[in-house]
Amino acid sequence: MARGCRDLTNASSAQVLTEERVDVLDLWQEDMQAFLLGCSFTWEDVLAAAQLCPRHLEEGRNVPMFDTSIRLKGAGPFQGNMVVSMRPYRPDAVSRVTEITGAYPAAHGSPVQVGEPSAIGIEDCSAPNYGEAVSLRDGEIPVFWACGVTPQNTLRNAKLPLVITHAPGHMFVADASNEDLRSWEVPGRWSARPGDGS
Repeated sequence: MARGCRDLTNASSAQVLTEERVDVLDLWQEDMQAFLLGCSFTWEDVLAAAQLCPRHLEEGRNVPMFDTSIRLKGAGPFQGNMVVSMRPYRPDAVSRVTEITGAYPAAHGSPVQVGEPSAIGIEDCSAPNYGEAVSLRDGEIPVFWACGVTPQNTLRNAKLPLVITHAPGHMFVADASNEDLRSWEVPGRWSARPGDGS
């Protein structure tokens, strides 16, 4: 994906976990490793086109995100709990929402929890840890997806001397379409983009 791009310059803002900057080129070291994770923003337009527009888009807000009690499978210093994003839906819409988002396993895929926030340690859906609260209307239930804030928290917990990550809402810009992401495989690792000969 995005051959020849610089991970350091393809997001319009970056966090250095101690500060937020627009330019991080001076911090890069040759022994650093860059990696990319998918984002639920990938399928939000698809939901909207299916008349299932995410509430935060309707209300002009950032998606609400919550710390959970879901423990991650750790590796060395990288430990922590999952962070989830939440979008409210009527119970009769959940199967269609799950079908749409599940088609994008490289972009968080299907929900990790539906309708029972306390089951994952969330006490108040109107008080997100990150992002902004959205209205939860009568007859709606909260639906939760894995969230890209998870690795940021894990990196903070690892207490590394230097970590550079995108700033919330300032995503990596790539040459892959949402349709491309539907066909990418993800069983523990990314496969090459279809048709690129890799």
